[in-house]
Amino acid sequence: MRTKSLSAAENPMIDPITLEVIWRRLISVVDEQAAALIHSSFTTVVREAGDLSAGVFDRAGNMVAQSVTGTPGHINTMANCVRNFIAPNYPIDSLDPGDTLITNDPWEASGHLFDLTIVSPVFYRGRGVAWFASTCHAVDIGGATMGGDARSLYEEGLAIPLMKLFRAGEPNQQLFDIIRANVRVPDQVIGDIYAQEVGNQVGARKLIEMLEEYDLPDIEAVSAQILDRTEAAVRAAIGRLPDGAYRNTIAIDGFDQPLTIACEIAVAGDSLSVDYAGSSPQVDRGINVVLNYTHAYTTYTLMAALAPGIPNNEGAFRPIEVRAPLGSILNCKRPAPVSARHLIGHFVSQPLLTALSEVVPEQVIANGSAGLWNTMMDGLDENGREFAYVFFSAGGMGAACDRDGLSATAFPSGIMGVPVESIETAAPLLMHRRELRADSGGAGRFRGGLGQIMELEIITGAPANHSCMYDRTGNPAQGLLGGQPGAAGDLRLSDGSRPHPKSHYVLQPGQRVLLELPGGGGFGESFMREPGRVLADVRQGYITVEAAERDYGVAIDAATMTIDEAATARLRRENDE
Repeated sequence: MRTKSLSAAENPMIDPITLEVIWRRLISVVDEQAAALIHSSFTTVVREAGDLSAGVFDRAGNMVAQSVTGTPGHINTMANCVRNFIAPNYPIDSLDPGDTLITNDPWEASGHLFDLTIVSPVFYRGRGVAWFASTCHAVDIGGATMGGDARSLYEEGLAIPLMKLFRAGEPNQQLFDIIRANVRVPDQVIGDIYAQEVGNQVGARKLIEMLEEYDLPDIEAVSAQILDRTEAAVRAAIGRLPDGAYRNTIAIDGFDQPLTIACEIAVAGDSLSVDYAGSSPQVDRGINVVLNYTHAYTTYTLMAALAPGIPNNEGAFRPIEVRAPLGSILNCKRPAPVSARHLIGHFVSQPLLTALSEVVPEQVIANGSAGLWNTMMDGLDENGREFAYVFFSAGGMGAACDRDGLSATAFPSGIMGVPVESIETAAPLLMHRRELRADSGGAGRFRGGLGQIMELEIITGAPANHSCMYDRTGNPAQGLLGGQPGAAGDLRLSDGSRPHPKSHYVLQPGQRVLLELPGGGGFGESFMREPGRVLADVRQGYITVEAAERDYGVAIDAATMTIDEAATARLRRENDE
């Protein structure tokens, strides 16, 4: 049954109640798009880790809604890619039903060649009315495998310029053949490309059902109101900040030497700008970041801190300007290598939040492990076939003013950890150990989240190439407002040697590699932590008895697992003196 007509020509303004219903419907549409993609996927990168994004865009390429599944490095870069790259080069009216576009251009899309952005126009009543797009991490894209070793983009894999993936519903077979010939595991890569197209088409069908139900010619009127409301809400959130400039600088490991990320947040009324002037110049290793990726994690971090309940769409980007010097580590020039750009790009969240702690300490968190620890292995399996596999891991998040940091949880990426069973099923790897890392969370009134420990072995009987993408092995996460740093990460082999944390080496049969992921920083003075919470941490194995006394001034009887009240009072009194 058809509901009341909401034709833009007859009624360009939609009443608030109906708009809310349509908005919720759009969210369900993109969630179905993402679900179809996930259930069709060939890889644990998508199925288990959720390294994907899905969204719906209006005719001009403005992102209207995104699925709840996704990462900022995909969804926010995809928003700019569709609006600034896809729509101007392939206007929707120049395409035909069944056409689909693809690119992995790092500067226009999500920052490295491993992410494939696939965009499909939606046609209804004889005209293009919307776009569905998704970005997924391909398990392989050829080249020297994912990692920081490359000296140029040309070493990092197959580059796909903006072009048609499908023409009127028929695959561009020449492009599929080129992809298949350039990747190590073509069935998985091609399978996930088809999964992305499936997701886009499911979204398109569901959107058309919605348009028919509400007798809408397109989503232009809906888009205009949603984006304007979002913009107004974000501007109101920014307007609650005092005008001024807020600055912070952090040091991160870099490849061969530490790098700097410097930021200045300038607030003027209901607008905000971020300038990364003073950050390190780009380097000749694959850890550089394109501006689109920097913009993605900047806007996401600011939204998380200032306006967490407001939808993430084109309207949210309008009040925020992001700048970084051309040729810097956060705005590198082509053809800089960028494969492991997340090792730098995820860290922009930390100076931003620390700078904001000057005015809204209750809305930010201390530094965390930030960059994901990505582990890529490739070689020959037990049957002599080539394999390539990547999985993601996370250390601890920073603590907040009223809660402990989450352990083994990715921020700001949002990618999920892959279960041991999935890793061992998808790749010839044996996980001997996986556990939380005691004493790795920074001490504070609220404790930083814990890192984790993983111990891996290749079980093919043949050596495998291990590409390491690990940070915070030299510069631990700092605490906030008196909180202590988290533990730095570590990487070592069973023979005692330590591979480069952002390079590759050959893991030999029978050899084990131990990954100790970093912890998050604490928030507030550690001797202000409630003794009962310290005791609970000891009982849980999060901190040791020794750390409880040293870092928190809480004496615990190891035999009875109870607090020695007199000794604790003395320790805390001595600390005050």
